[in-house]
Amino acid sequence: MTTTLIPETTFADAATAERLERAAAALTAHGFTVEILDDAAAARVRVQELIPDGASVFTGASETLRLSGIDADINTGGRYDAVKPRTLAMDRATRAEEIRRLRASPDVVVGSVHAVTETGSLVVASGSGSQLPSYAGGAARAIWIVGAQKVVPDLSTALRRVEDHCLPLENARTQEVHGWPSAVNRLLVLNAEYQPGRGTVLLLREAIGF
Repeated sequence: MTTTLIPETTFADAATAERLERAAAALTAHGFTVEILDDAAAARVRVQELIPDGASVFTGASETLRLSGIDADINTGGRYDAVKPRTLAMDRATRAEEIRRLRASPDVVVGSVHAVTETGSLVVASGSGSQLPSYAGGAARAIWIVGAQKVVPDLSTALRRVEDHCLPLENARTQEVHGWPSAVNRLLVLNAEYQPGRGTVLLLREAIGF
């Protein structure tokens, strides 16, 4: 008797429309606001529509934001009170507390996640944890832009995606850019959003980012 082996996902392929809809429905049931958009260009426009002029905005480190142009729109466009460039210009030795507070409680935090489950959870891994306080509840509003390849069936698969797919890619990036390795030092799982309208997930039909 022979056994047919089903190939495991590479975690890089875009999810089907059916799986996107299933994830969106589960997230909505858990209190998140979800929009399914065609691509990163559509998300770039939508982010500008969602954030009021002059709002303090912090962007989490994200290849999705960088590749889509959203990071540049927020941090160099002049439309918002951009937290990241402001805090990067501060002296970390003398103004560490101010930096921490600004990043933890902006009006809006914009970023991405490493996995979205079809059961309605968001999973974020981080080396420093700098974006996690604002994601978890410190920011008045959170917007996550998520590529279709990040949709997975359940939490156990999400954690495997973080370790087997995201970490090697991020490790290579940080080695090249900063000269040091990355690590999953902190892990945030958002199972639900209890404040109506606080958490928005822009779920894309295309794959982008890690």
